[in-house]
Amino acid sequence: MAEPGRARWAWWALAYLSLGLGFAGVVLPVLPTVPFILLAAYAAARGSDRLHRWLLDHPRFGPMITDWQEHGAVSRRSKWLATISMLVCGVVLLLVAPIRPVAYVSIGIMAVVGTWLWLRPEAKTGLDDAG
Repeated sequence: MAEPGRARWAWWALAYLSLGLGFAGVVLPVLPTVPFILLAAYAAARGSDRLHRWLLDHPRFGPMITDWQEHGAVSRRSKWLATISMLVCGVVLLLVAPIRPVAYVSIGIMAVVGTWLWLRPEAKTGLDDAG
């Protein structure tokens, strides 16, 4: 349920911004789709009942959001896409980063995120069924 007052507008803005970034991630390989859609659902639950319902009813995003909310689960396909994206970004960083320690720290963070992601339970629905 959406929060009353000014905070509701901040949640509403975050929800739509995250949704826009998530949609951009569909066509831009370096921008992750899943985290932004999950953030949009979280913010929409606090700022826009209508957007939250639309996200939950969406044929592509709804099952993924439900899997995350109910089980903390991520589909295997999403895990692979995220891992490949992080690997590509890591290689690009190594090739173009003017300050090597920045590249190493970034790659280390991606390794931690990737490990955490693969330790999440596997979703039975989500992008595996919709893709």
